[in-house]
Amino acid sequence: MKNKLVEELKDISLSMFRKNFLGIFHGSISAKLEEDCFIINKKESIFDDMQDSDFIKLHAKKDARWNEASLDSDIHLNIYKYVSSAKYVAYAMPPFTTAYALDFSTIYPKDYFGKNKFDKIEVYDPKNFDTWYERSANEIYQYFKKEDHDIMVIKGYGVYAYNRNLTTLVKNIAILENSCKILHYSLYNKIGRKNYPIS
Repeated sequence: MKNKLVEELKDISLSMFRKNFLGIFHGSISAKLEEDCFIINKKESIFDDMQDSDFIKLHAKKDARWNEASLDSDIHLNIYKYVSSAKYVAYAMPPFTTAYALDFSTIYPKDYFGKNKFDKIEVYDPKNFDTWYERSANEIYQYFKKEDHDIMVIKGYGVYAYNRNLTTLVKNIAILENSCKILHYSLYNKIGRKNYPIS
């Protein structure tokens, strides 16, 4: 593994943890090395204190190392396999975005940065959570291919994002999260606490 790349992932993981995008043992981050090879965090990684040993190199042809890797590894692999512009992939659960997506099927940012970046984002409904992990590896990459977006908001699950640049990937998640935070407070102020929609 390339030490510089691992250091970059460690630094970004800490930033995402501090923003509450990644939790303890929750979330995933990876980087593509070659056409059929990438590095990703291990299952038991704690994102605010990542070590070199918390990352593992995986090949498309599965071996014993896959047993140690993040449960999201199949999803990351398919994104790299089918989305040529993906160099980095992250799965996060930013709280305002995830909460807002429970009640709204489309996110329309109203702030300057969110509106300029996204205009609107359709929320993907996975429907049956019982079978989601069996379907997710296929449905997520298919969404990215069909919609031609680099970010996907999944109802009740969180956000998947990819990019050629790791900093841009995280910036996009942060812009979306801030937009959803603003929408939340705007709606709260308009209709009051008693009438705020809660699923």
